[in-house]
Amino acid sequence: MRAANATLKRLLWIAVCFLALIGLAAATHRILVLENPGAFSRSNSPAAVTDVGFNQHKLLTLVHIVPGVLFMVLGPLQLSRTIRSKHLAFHRWSGRVFLVSCLVIAISALTMSFRMSIGGVSEAAATTFFALLFIFCLTKAFIHIRRREILLHREWMIRGFAIGLGVATVRPIVGAFFAARRLPPHEFFGAAFWLGFTINLIAAEAWVNYARSLRSHEDDGVLNAVIQRRIPASARQ
Repeated sequence: MRAANATLKRLLWIAVCFLALIGLAAATHRILVLENPGAFSRSNSPAAVTDVGFNQHKLLTLVHIVPGVLFMVLGPLQLSRTIRSKHLAFHRWSGRVFLVSCLVIAISALTMSFRMSIGGVSEAAATTFFALLFIFCLTKAFIHIRRREILLHREWMIRGFAIGLGVATVRPIVGAFFAARRLPPHEFFGAAFWLGFTINLIAAEAWVNYARSLRSHEDDGVLNAVIQRRIPASARQ
């Protein structure tokens, strides 16, 4: 049982780190395109349509993606049990930076939803809904940590981080649509955003519930051990 749990946790961390790397790569590429469009953007690429809105709103794009880099770097560190237990001061200060970055990301995402949407109403609805849900989850996480409710704080942080990480999950989905070349971007971007963010949210909720069940089994084991110690050996025979 413990070996299976360890394997599952390892696979989860691999997935989280992989998505974080996708997010970092996407942010780095976007910054490079903004700074030198001719060198890093190809007009004959089917994805070139995505560059237009970003190039027209350069400042807003930078306000969104620079904190996004911090999000992708600090997010996994915030959830690391090792860092939290051995470097609590770093965990607390990086958590503050993380939350401020999240707030900037969410507000800029809401602005971009109405000014730079490629997928029309469907994409704007997805980004608006998940940006608001992102703020809600992280607000809950902040409230719980102020009350010293550590487990609830962690659960809401997992949900919030998963939603933010959804933008990385959207990337391969969009890539698959581009590879299929059956629909223009304005027809599939909305669906890609809904899919990417929803997949991450479902995965986060599944992990939260799985972690709860593990804690419940551990508590039952501790309780049974206590009961066994209190019952006389003669009574157990």
